[in-house]
Amino acid sequence: MLNSKDPRAARPLRGTLLLLATIAGVTVANIYYNQPLLDTFRRSFPEQASWVGVVPTVTQLGFAIGMLLLAPLGDRFDRRKLMLGQIVAMCVALIVAATAPNLSVLIATSLVIGIIGHIPQQALPFAAELASPSERGQAVGTVMSGLFLGILLARTMAGVVAEYFGWRSVFGASVIALLLLAVLILARLPKSHPSSTLPYIRLLGSLWRLLVDLRELRQATLTGAALFASFSTFWSVLAYLLAGAPFHYGPQAAGLFGLVGAAGALIAPVAGRWADRRGTHVVISGAVGLVMLSYVILAFSGTSVAGLIIGVIVLDVGVQAGQIANQSRIYGLNPDARSRINTIYMTAYFLGGALGSAAATVAWAHFGWMGVCIAGIGFAAIAGWSHRRGSVAL
Repeated sequence: MLNSKDPRAARPLRGTLLLLATIAGVTVANIYYNQPLLDTFRRSFPEQASWVGVVPTVTQLGFAIGMLLLAPLGDRFDRRKLMLGQIVAMCVALIVAATAPNLSVLIATSLVIGIIGHIPQQALPFAAELASPSERGQAVGTVMSGLFLGILLARTMAGVVAEYFGWRSVFGASVIALLLLAVLILARLPKSHPSSTLPYIRLLGSLWRLLVDLRELRQATLTGAALFASFSTFWSVLAYLLAGAPFHYGPQAAGLFGLVGAAGALIAPVAGRWADRRGTHVVISGAVGLVMLSYVILAFSGTSVAGLIIGVIVLDVGVQAGQIANQSRIYGLNPDARSRINTIYMTAYFLGGALGSAAATVAWAHFGWMGVCIAGIGFAAIAGWSHRRGSVAL
């Protein structure tokens, strides 16, 4: 563990955290490139157009599967080597996606991309390992700022590239970015120190015991999953909203909304400091309130770009603040099992995201934009109920 209060350690710690933030942002983007591309997929594969909405759903389901089966290895092996292996596998999957001859292949490859794509979930426990307990929230917030920027700017990058070069070029550009990142990891990232010698099967089996033993982990997991479901509800159908009347915008416009949301990523380090100083429960309560407020704004902004921009900023700030506070809490529960604790939390988190994407697709098809907003508020209400129940118990 590095103590950033020691001047000799402060600079290496900051540099390593910034590198971890870069790793998180560049790699997580692969999970979200497909969201602003849905309308272009539909035009490329018109005979399978009704299945286009499955692409982001299976990607997030794949992420949950990868989190459950692979992410616990971070407690057993050097996280640096794990990241490099996943980057190589991701490059292969992206090449297949870029050359997909039909939607079925793209859907299958999207599942694989999701399974491999939990690289940021090795970076986050690594950051918690490096930081002192009093600064864990700020360290997690720094890496999370990179993660959120990757999530949000992925849509911008994908939209712009698809507008001018086609959607296949998006996946090709990501391969180049990942190869450059691998070189940086080899040159600059230190090795991590495994905290467990458990064999793989027992490592997986310990997940259930951690969930049973740690009540605060269970509460944080449900709260986080519901918040991310609310987040995914909006982003999964934004491309559809902007493609129709009165906007008639292409994928570039949908992607540019990521720039709006990226402004909210600046809250990440601040939220981490708040969590360190004022406690995580206060931050999470405020986060839930912001998410609910965002959907009230969005519900009345279905034909207003300005209203959508305001709603996106409020939504992203709320979700990011809640996520950072939640993860700061859980990383302190058992220092020897941070990767496994993160596995439990993030598996549920992305299952929540997949549920939000699926709910948004159904709500959009049957009830339109207002139905989507009601679904988003509903997920936020579940997060609020879970958090309040946990706060009373604690």
